Amino acid sequence: MFTGIVQAVLPVKTVSPEDGLRRFTIEFPETLIVGLEIGASVSVNGVCLTVIRISQHDVDFEAVSETMRVSNLSAIKDNSMVNIERSAKRDDEVGGHVVSGHVMGTAKVSSIDSTSNNCQMTFALSKDWLRYVFDKGFIAINGASLTVAGVDKNAGTLTVNLIPETLRSTNFPQLGVEDEVNIEIDSQTQAIVETVERVLSERS
Repeated sequence: MFTGIVQAVLPVKTVSPEDGLRRFTIEFPETLIVGLEIGASVSVNGVCLTVIRISQHDVDFEAVSETMRVSNLSAIKDNSMVNIERSAKRDDEVGGHVVSGHVMGTAKVSSIDSTSNNCQMTFALSKDWLRYVFDKGFIAINGASLTVAGVDKNAGTLTVNLIPETLRSTNFPQLGVEDEVNIEIDSQTQAIVETVERVLSERS
């Protein structure tokens, strides 16, 4: 489990393809390497990956082909900047919302509108997933817990507002129009929507 609060934005040191897998090596700072063990779960751009090797500060992860297919990890290259969050511990404060690290798919940046104190980003998302997204609801984008500022069901888009602190602590400033981001909808919202739809269907 993760909280959706990004702890660091780190460059990917190397990306190596291996027999249906892709291995990522990321150099962790001292603050994040302490207590990290092989087998631990780490959110990398919102994708839950397992630590397979630790060498000093270098941490290795592997992603299988299905993970690459549904996420933006397939576009990650050497020196790409990724959002990092270690898994939450018992009694940790949930500063964002509960995030599993099981992304549903990707969305594309359709527009970016920046001012001195705010950045508004709009994303094009499949309508299959957009039906679970509502104004003021939660959504995880590249692993960051965000509040939805607007939804246009007809256009197939959602909008979020990014304050300076969010921009400082995530890789969103590196995004451009047409770039893909990982999306995880709020599981509680999904459960409610599907329950309501099932009840209404049974009554009709």
